[in-house]
Amino acid sequence: MSLAAVNSRAVVGMDAPQVVVEVLLSSGLPGISIIGLPEAAVREAKDRVRGALISSGYKLPQRRVTINLAPADLPKSGARLDLPIAMGILAASGQIEPESLKRYEWMGELALDGSIRPVRGVLPAALQARDADRILVLPEGNAAEAAYVAGLSLHPVSSLQALVGKLLEGALEPIEIERQESKQKKANGPLPDLSQIRGQAFARRALELTAAGGHNLLMSGPPGTGKTLLASTLPSILPKMSEQEALESATLYSLNDVAFDASSWGKRVVRSPHHTASAAALVGGGSQPRPGEISLAHHGVLFLDELPEFSRQVLEVLREPMESGRITISRARSQMEFPARFQLIAAMNPCPCGYHGDESGECHCTAEQIQRYRSKISGPLLDRIDLQIEVARIPPTLLTGEQSHKVESSHTVQERVEQARNRQLERQGVPNSQLQGEQLELVCKLGDAEKQFVIQAIESLGLSARAYHRVLKVARTIADLADEAVINLDHLSEAIAFRKFDRKT
Repeated sequence: MSLAAVNSRAVVGMDAPQVVVEVLLSSGLPGISIIGLPEAAVREAKDRVRGALISSGYKLPQRRVTINLAPADLPKSGARLDLPIAMGILAASGQIEPESLKRYEWMGELALDGSIRPVRGVLPAALQARDADRILVLPEGNAAEAAYVAGLSLHPVSSLQALVGKLLEGALEPIEIERQESKQKKANGPLPDLSQIRGQAFARRALELTAAGGHNLLMSGPPGTGKTLLASTLPSILPKMSEQEALESATLYSLNDVAFDASSWGKRVVRSPHHTASAAALVGGGSQPRPGEISLAHHGVLFLDELPEFSRQVLEVLREPMESGRITISRARSQMEFPARFQLIAAMNPCPCGYHGDESGECHCTAEQIQRYRSKISGPLLDRIDLQIEVARIPPTLLTGEQSHKVESSHTVQERVEQARNRQLERQGVPNSQLQGEQLELVCKLGDAEKQFVIQAIESLGLSARAYHRVLKVARTIADLADEAVINLDHLSEAIAFRKFDRKT
């Protein structure tokens, strides 16, 4: 009887718990059995491993092979355990030295010809391997992704035969992999620029506040007024991502995709699900839960066009993550939590036909139809949207003529936005949109005149307590953009002007 143990990692939500692959060779009829809550892809590993060992020229033990995946109560899924299982069999059968495997963690899917294919969920495992101070052996196809984890020791491999050859030669040492940042600026075309937008000064101001404070934004207006174009320019003025934010965003994509796109590193993503998307598509799900649209938009933008066309049930699932920045997915066998700190940018028409209040006079919707259309967006959801604006049709003369004055570019606005965001991070450690409780009262402290003004606004407009707090946060962002330490009446007046749709009038 001979025994070998190999270190690997499973993927459970954002976590990558350690899995020890124990391989035991014992007397009995030849065969391979896998225990330890393996799912279908893991149970099939014995056939992939058998084919890879034979194709690579190694002997398959003619004994009973029992493979235990510890801890036994942790479900294992995917093909990432193929490589550690193969290494365990080789070590238990004496074809490699078992002690030589202890410095490493292994992952990779084996093809029948012995080549090693990339797997998903590499970044969480890479972070855990770094913290455990082990060398991560992984497929070459995952090396570019893992290279973004600072301080990680890794060794990419392309085939089982080449891997075992290096191990026997004692040459399986960490390899320095250069980040592919040089390709980042060339990969995708330029983002739409604010200078492309004619008119819409009020909407441009709302976008700047949205970017500076991390706020949510709702735009309403007739078709063709530029709502989608305005939303598409927001990423061009958002603050640059920190290293930690970029790593968190990439980790969520790593859980869903095997392929890694280096050009997307450090870029704030924009997710635009269609209005037919289900609640599960937005929040995530599956028997082994994966991130949904709101998590994939973490540190980025979730753009919902034609907001009332989404089912009310789908929209209501956004309420909790908009407050907490996280989403918990519960299943009978497990509960997983994913981050979801996104900025919601929504666009809608004022009525079913889209032309209510438009100068064209084309709207023939009844008051009941308009009310039914708008009631798809609940009051609690509206309360959570900091900025709510109307986007009017611009005059034809402005659309076809030359600009009367030079319009600021996204680069100029982004500089102001980053300065304002830095003030917020230095003062309270989070963007203004995330201020809560005592911190909100301290940072957004008002004078006597400002308090009286806000009281009058709440009474006359019928603002809720949550809407009042949102007004304070937006006013604080306006003050930060103006580099002013105290919120004054002008800041409050402008902040209240951005709440159009939750008034009793």
